Amino acid sequence: MKEIKRRSIKIGNLELNNNVFMAPLAGITDAAFREIVSEMGSGLNFTEMISAKGLYYKDKGTNRLLKISNKETTLGVQIFGNDPYIMSEVVKRYINENESISMVDINMGCPAPKIVKNGEGSALMKDLSLAEKVIKAVVKASEKDVSVKFRLGWDDNSINYLEMGKIAEYCGVSMVTLHPRTRKAYYSGKANWDAIRQLKEELSVPVIGNGDLNTCTDIENMFKLTKCNGVSLGRGALQNPFLFTGTNYVPTLKEIIELIKKHYALKINLIGERVAIKEMRKHVAWYLKGQRNSNILKNEINTLNDLNEIFAKLDLFLESSNEVENVNLFVN
Repeated sequence: MKEIKRRSIKIGNLELNNNVFMAPLAGITDAAFREIVSEMGSGLNFTEMISAKGLYYKDKGTNRLLKISNKETTLGVQIFGNDPYIMSEVVKRYINENESISMVDINMGCPAPKIVKNGEGSALMKDLSLAEKVIKAVVKASEKDVSVKFRLGWDDNSINYLEMGKIAEYCGVSMVTLHPRTRKAYYSGKANWDAIRQLKEELSVPVIGNGDLNTCTDIENMFKLTKCNGVSLGRGALQNPFLFTGTNYVPTLKEIIELIKKHYALKINLIGERVAIKEMRKHVAWYLKGQRNSNILKNEINTLNDLNEIFAKLDLFLESSNEVENVNLFVN
């Protein structure tokens, strides 16, 4: 079984025993999911990206994103915005005094239209002067280590990730993360891992690689080809958070069902049963991806609002799957 060689990593004042991290994912990496990947072995987790303006103006929905589980391991809070003053004030008010937070990460990579239209996220790749002001303000305000996540550039005609990385290092960040696609590419096409290698060669601060990491083999190949200091798992961890255990372990259907139920319980404890059931539908789809006849089950769960009925459907699916496996054994 292929294993990931777990490596320790020092990031500013942080000393971590595993350099395989969970990336910040909007609508995904809440306290419930972070608790799951923490138990799997993730070295560092990030919150969903949080609007600095939302926190500054005390929006209740935004503030909920800061909820932290007492079972989480090392946590970074990712904020986005383009106003240096607001970004720095949010760090002072919400991050410096929170002992559960180890790092603040600045999002300069989100490609979502609703973010970039306000000049935030990856839109800052088009204005490195403003990006520098934002980074300087956050670093000056923060009592925690600061990192920045960014992309190759806005499009293929404006590749400027090396310049962005040098600016971030000059401003005093402790780490940078590169998602090696342009904003125009979103998540399509193949991630340009060679860009991670080039960034690593140019900077002295730790460089974290991100993009197209779906198996332990992918993770090891990124380390080998880019010499990056760590990796950040995104969509690959949604279907298989077992990646953080350090092996190419393929979980059994029983283990997947048990994990789904656990995720429901954590989610319900976090936000209540009614909302949790709705939000879990996407997670169930990811967990069951590739399982035989799972589309029928996923469609059924998408119509249910009762937890007992959902668990009964999951149990029946597991039972039916075992019966099919037994029949196949006799056939062979």
